[in-house]
Amino acid sequence: MKKYTSILLGTLIALIVVASSSLYIVDQRQQAILFQLGEIVDVKTSPGLYFKIPLAQNVRYFDARILTLDTAEPERFITSEKKNVLVDLFVKWRIVDVKQYYVSVRGDEMLAQTRLSQTVNSSLRDEFGNRTVHDVVSGERDKIMEIMRQKADADARKIGVEVVDVRLKRVDLPQEVSESVYRRMEAERKRVANELRSTGAAESEKIRADADRQREVILAEAYRKAQEVKGEGDAKASAIYANAFQPNPEFYAFYRSLEAYKQSFKNKSDMMVLDPSSEFFKYLKNAGRGTK
Repeated sequence: MKKYTSILLGTLIALIVVASSSLYIVDQRQQAILFQLGEIVDVKTSPGLYFKIPLAQNVRYFDARILTLDTAEPERFITSEKKNVLVDLFVKWRIVDVKQYYVSVRGDEMLAQTRLSQTVNSSLRDEFGNRTVHDVVSGERDKIMEIMRQKADADARKIGVEVVDVRLKRVDLPQEVSESVYRRMEAERKRVANELRSTGAAESEKIRADADRQREVILAEAYRKAQEVKGEGDAKASAIYANAFQPNPEFYAFYRSLEAYKQSFKNKSDMMVLDPSSEFFKYLKNAGRGTK
């Protein structure tokens, strides 16, 4: 009985091993190629559970996700101005024809990346050679990336690969070129600054001159109006004085003389040299008796 049990158990284990070796799984992140004696017999691009002949057939899996080719060091390119620029970029790619991919590069990811890198670098040299530093840095950067993607994708299709995107991470000038560019930029900025200062100084002088002119005009106009008002005031004062003293002209003359005496002898140190018989002392001579 034990002998039959052992045989049954061994047979069951053998069946399990055979069954497991005849099944393989492809998940959503993978594509698979089924080989028989080294020849491709089937390609699986959809996830699922599949059968194969044990021992006679084997499966090789390939990544179906978007992969990244990132340059380790910036590459040096020459622009139309014969200036060197350092470019750091990356490429997004994926396998779209796994059979063609295996036939072309033996399914080796490193070989595929080398092929993509060569294609992208060749396209970059062509594009940078026809453009200035300004174009590749900012002016036509997006256009260059799209052209490179199209060219790289057209070549990558030959090995079963699609180029999803090409991006320039950084475009720099070499140190020796950067210093000369910075000096030229500094000189240009100084020139613009000096022009702005000169323009500002000229405008400032123009504004000051206009302000001074307006000031003189305003002062002259104010002085004219003040003199007019003063003249009108003096005229009115004279009229008021005339109306006030018209009834008694002699009293008006006496009052004006008193005002003159008051102003003339205000201080003890004041001195006047006049003839005692002059008209100025008329009321002083006649003090105490009426005037004649």
